[in-house]
Amino acid sequence: MTRVNPLVLLAVGGFSLLGSFFVRDLTTAAVALAAYGLVALVLLPSWRFPLVCLGFSLFGAVTVVYSTWRLGSGGIEPALVQGLRLIVLAWPGSVAIGYLDPARLGDHLAQTLHLPARPVAAFSASLQRFAAFGHAWTQLERTRRVRGIGTTRNPLTNVRWVRGMSFALLVHAMRGATRSAIAMDSRGFASAQDRTWAEPATWTRLDRAGLAVSALLGLVPVIAHLST
Repeated sequence: MTRVNPLVLLAVGGFSLLGSFFVRDLTTAAVALAAYGLVALVLLPSWRFPLVCLGFSLFGAVTVVYSTWRLGSGGIEPALVQGLRLIVLAWPGSVAIGYLDPARLGDHLAQTLHLPARPVAAFSASLQRFAAFGHAWTQLERTRRVRGIGTTRNPLTNVRWVRGMSFALLVHAMRGATRSAIAMDSRGFASAQDRTWAEPATWTRLDRAGLAVSALLGLVPVIAHLST
């Protein structure tokens, strides 16, 4: 999972989206989730991140179940089906996106899908900046603690601390965006017509196998629904 093509990771979310349309009963939902859980157990290096993604998906599913049950007239079972459909739709893609490398994604979007080079490079650079926000937050927090500014037991003080940290992160992001824009313009991103890429975008046997597995997982709800 950590070595496959970024387009394969995107395909996991795409096929799970298509398969979720066929989750129309509890049996199909259970079979689909069992298949995704089994594959995740075999292919993923750790269960910590998938469990976090599952927790967010469960939160969304609970809200859907509650609202469907309270506002609908079909009873609890259709509400549960709607909630499980949301998990089948959201959980596999959210896990796969967590292993996405922005640089490799840009290479494959431009070289494999032949998308315009300039928007692809800008999109890849923005994803890399977004991925660095967690590290920037940690550095800002350490800097403020050295200066004697940190969280306390007072909720009002903590609110002001979070507000100050958020503003500092915003300033850091704007400065980083300015530096990235200047660096890209100095390298000819504004006027270059033909662009070369430092890394080749190749498809290996592992990538083809990953694409086949993602397609088969997307077909699991279809087969389960047609067989019931």
